[in-house]
Amino acid sequence: MELSTNYMGLALRNPLVASPSPLSKTVDGVRRLADAGVGAVVLYSLFEEQLRREAELNARLAEAGAESFAEALSYFPAAAEEDAGPRRYLSLLERSAAAIDVPVIGSINGVTPGGWADYARAMQDSGAAAIELNIYYLPGDLRVSSRDVEQRHLDVLARVKGAVTVPVAVKLGPHFSSTGEIALALDNAGADALVLFNRFLQPDIDAESLAVVPTVGLSSPAEARLPRTWIALLYARVGAALAATTGVEGPLDVAKYLLAGADVVMTASALLRHGPEHAGVLLDGLAAWMTRKGFTAVDDFRGMLAVPLDSDESAYERVGYVSALRAAEASDYGAW
Repeated sequence: MELSTNYMGLALRNPLVASPSPLSKTVDGVRRLADAGVGAVVLYSLFEEQLRREAELNARLAEAGAESFAEALSYFPAAAEEDAGPRRYLSLLERSAAAIDVPVIGSINGVTPGGWADYARAMQDSGAAAIELNIYYLPGDLRVSSRDVEQRHLDVLARVKGAVTVPVAVKLGPHFSSTGEIALALDNAGADALVLFNRFLQPDIDAESLAVVPTVGLSSPAEARLPRTWIALLYARVGAALAATTGVEGPLDVAKYLLAGADVVMTASALLRHGPEHAGVLLDGLAAWMTRKGFTAVDDFRGMLAVPLDSDESAYERVGYVSALRAAEASDYGAW
């Protein structure tokens, strides 16, 4: 059974990729993921806020050093420990890349172009096989236009692409007025992959304590329908690779994403829920499904159920929508 695949020019032993999560915060965790069989590991994300704190710390150190060299030397170690996040991250990346025999992908999570280019280059120098830009942006300012939001994504990509030679993926959220247009724009701007979709983790309201509380929920297979729809629409219409993420729990979830046209299938929730070893369950199940269906390689069925290139995409999706409604009416949900 041939499970090998290609992602952004990276040769992977299989299409299952561990997406950013607490599992990749240590070298041991990264090694467990690789030993479980994943084709690549996307390291947990380095946040823009961490980069800002480091920049502020460096500015304070420089200012103090200008005033008193001796005093700056005396307090530098303690001050540097305030936020060693970026330095720890690069160290983890370097050690992880050396510890496993599958690609390690660096991840930056942020909003503005800022200093991303410098850190992306540092990630490349530390052994990252590729960079994933996790652009987590929900415009709370009601005056921000959709064009400004889209341009922000393009600006970040341009900065990073200009600074590194390794492949660059862009992880998108689903909340665009025209997801297809921004996908094409990023593809034309040089994105090597599009990761669909980012899950925005909004806070909730506790009615008893009358407080806003943070919540983090793992994804469920039902959430895969939206990214799978867009992957099926974008397949063969963009040059960028397509990475599926969200809603992977069992082997059939992996198979369905590949049938839609995904180059790789990423998961974090299933590995957090069941442990890194669940990767083996997913891969064994995928191989068993392929055997049942008579496929000998992933390329035999990738994109088999994508939207046909010669179809009217909008009409195709409308037919699917109407068909779903009719199916609901004919079922026990007819009274809804």
